Amino acid sequence: MTLGPLMIDLRGPRLDAEERRRLCHPLVGGVILFTRNYENPAQLRTLTAELHALRRPRLIVAVDHEGGRVQRFRDGFTPLPAAGVFGAIHDSDPVRALHLAEDAGWLLAAELLECGVDLSFAPVLDIDIGVSRVIGDRAFHRDPRTAAALACACMRGMHAAGMPAVGKHFPGHGSVAADSHHEVPVDGRDLETIEGRDLLPFEHLIRNGIEGIMPAHVIYPRVDAQPAGFSAFWLREVLRRRLGFDGVIFSDDLCMAGATVAGSLHDRTRLALAAGCDMVLVCNDPDAAGALLDAPVGDLGALVEPVSQVRLMRMHGRTRQDTADLRADERWRQVAATMSGLNAAPELGLGDDNPV
Repeated sequence: MTLGPLMIDLRGPRLDAEERRRLCHPLVGGVILFTRNYENPAQLRTLTAELHALRRPRLIVAVDHEGGRVQRFRDGFTPLPAAGVFGAIHDSDPVRALHLAEDAGWLLAAELLECGVDLSFAPVLDIDIGVSRVIGDRAFHRDPRTAAALACACMRGMHAAGMPAVGKHFPGHGSVAADSHHEVPVDGRDLETIEGRDLLPFEHLIRNGIEGIMPAHVIYPRVDAQPAGFSAFWLREVLRRRLGFDGVIFSDDLCMAGATVAGSLHDRTRLALAAGCDMVLVCNDPDAAGALLDAPVGDLGALVEPVSQVRLMRMHGRTRQDTADLRADERWRQVAATMSGLNAAPELGLGDDNPV
């Protein structure tokens, strides 16, 4: 069996029989977890062990776990600061900020890997120019070069712990006010403007070995009529050919409002795969996911490129087996204490079960 191109979600903290059946479907290749799937670290380790044991090659287990207001697992995990905290520190002390960002990436990855989670959809590579509330302090900085340096430091930390990184939201979500969870954002800038600013962090992390990229459900009408995640121009021409990215392209959630312009869920899935996505996310609508899986396999399977399988196999994290070792690690104690001290109260605005 190979890894299919769909990443789906679960109803609660334990698998039921119907979910086990769906997860063994040949079109499925991954699972994304949310707060509703979490009770405590021991429960999470049991759940991920069961997920990994369902099939070979094992499913990719993912989560949106950035820090700040986007941290799915809290009780039993270190509270991580939002990325913007490191940007603020960088304004007065760049060296310290880069060290802290690297430590945050390491801690994020180490604690997730300890519980059997393969990857987090992080870091955010958008630029915060004060326009997008849904991005806001999830971005590292308003200056693209500073954002790139801090995000790269975070990625180095993730890699040191054994976790691949997934940058988002290509080619940049920070210049539109609309929230793609609820609306269809439209960014009226031209390609040259986007290339000169928003693409810089993506270029930098691609050069430094980032394994995954997630495109935005944003339309850039002066570039292409389709949202970036459904656009062959953005994914194949710009991301693959011009920027030289050879990792996994994950769609953002196809059930978000920003994706509805591409038609039915089946149409969205076909269009995203045809445009160049290796794996697409279908979240918070189990009935729709079930209907998609009940359709003829060959219809969607024919759109999967053989090279996608090679890319997806790189996304399994190096899971830690002994939880006591991490808590006994001096680096963990120091970094956890530092991050807890930096962490501010999470902002309101994103539900715990909304994909981001």
